[in-house]
Amino acid sequence: MDTVTLVSRLQEVVRRVEEAARRSNRSPDEITIVAIGKSQPLSALEEAIAAGQKVFGENRGQELAFKADRLPDNVEWHFVGPLQTNKVRLVKPRVSLIQSFDRDRLLKPWLAGPDRPPPTLLQVNIGEEPQKHGVKPDLVVETFERWEMAGLPIEGVMAIPPFGNLPEESRPYFARMRAIRDGLEGRLNRSLSLSMGMTDDFEVAVEEGSTMVRIGRAIFGPRTTAVKK
Repeated sequence: MDTVTLVSRLQEVVRRVEEAARRSNRSPDEITIVAIGKSQPLSALEEAIAAGQKVFGENRGQELAFKADRLPDNVEWHFVGPLQTNKVRLVKPRVSLIQSFDRDRLLKPWLAGPDRPPPTLLQVNIGEEPQKHGVKPDLVVETFERWEMAGLPIEGVMAIPPFGNLPEESRPYFARMRAIRDGLEGRLNRSLSLSMGMTDDFEVAVEEGSTMVRIGRAIFGPRTTAVKK
């Protein structure tokens, strides 16, 4: 049985992020930890909130809506998975950021309505894997500029590298993502977010310039199947 508490896991993640930031001569304040609560019960998220965690991510629209409607209003929600167009109505009013904007078909429903929609990150298929979502690296600049011209508020880029057995295997992909982000910043003359790094490789991601890490298992432990109390 796992006897490590959620609070101690969260504290360890914070410590590791801080150390990785310092190794790369960065301030830990530059990095946002997004706690991924996929399939975790409300009680686990409540415990994380009590321990000081304020930013959470979900990858299913119905689960995000269920949790967002039952947890404190000061929690910040990110959507991090592939979004179906028929789930936009659930996600859009509840999130402060969608990290996984990946295709043209989302533009119309996301931009619909009189109010400015929540900001987005452009998802990049950095490994050009056929089973993964995202824009191909060589199409990022054109897509970013075209979507912004259409009215989409984009605050940066996000990626999930190909699976590797060792964290260091992600480093070349993270370095390429940083170069993509830096190139966009130069064209646009503004700072952009860079979301990359998960439980198995977030320290390498921070060393390579990530400004957001998406952490599930390292905070919550193994996934469950329930989302109820």
